[in-house]
Formats: sequence, structure tokens, C-alpha cells
Amino acid sequence: MERIFAMPVSRVYPLYVDKVERKGRSRDELDEVIRWLTGYDQAALERHLAEGTTFEDFFGQAQLNPASELITGSVCGVKVQEVEDPLMRRIRYLDKLVDELAKGKAMDKVLRSI
Repeated sequence: MERIFAMPVSRVYPLYVDKVERKGRSRDELDEVIRWLTGYDQAALERHLAEGTTFEDFFGQAQLNPASELITGSVCGVKVQEVEDPLMRRIRYLDKLVDELAKGKAMDKVLRSI
């Protein structure tokens, strides 16, 4: 896990973009999902990507959306709500949201709108 925590978000971000664009979604939608989860505005998100911020620092500085606790389901066979390490759970939340976006789920469902 330490290797993942020390990985720059900017290293994974292009993979997220490729994944959602292959499925007909946009980078703007991806950014909206990331901003919703982390509380960052677009400028802060772009700054973190440009500076090579690690996942540990990225989520350490984020104001996680309170509705993120509604994110459930499996990523790579692991139920995100059962991940014990708080940082790894946040990373899995992001993975799950990207998966849902790529699968064509409506944005209001992805963002857990009530």
C-alpha cells in the first residue's frame, strides 16, 4: 500500500481520462467527480496534478464529501466500504466513482444526489 500512497495522482489521472473517454464520457465529467469527492475547485485539482502530489497528500489535504460514505460496491473484488485503511478507502472511492462514470451511470447517481 505504501507504494500506492506515494504514487503521484498525475500518474493515474491520464488512465482515468482514457477509461472514461473510451466509454463516451468527458474529462470535464471526470474532473467534476474528483472535485465532488475531494472538495477541490478546478484550479486546486490542476495544481495538484501539475505538482505531482502523491495520493497521500492529495487526500490528506482534501475535504472529503460527507456523502462519500454512500459509495459502496466492489472495485477489483474488494468492497470499498470494508477497506479498513482510511487512505486506501478514499482511493477506492475514487476508483469506484470513475468506474461508475465509465459505465454510463447518470451523473446525479454517481454524485450521490439525494
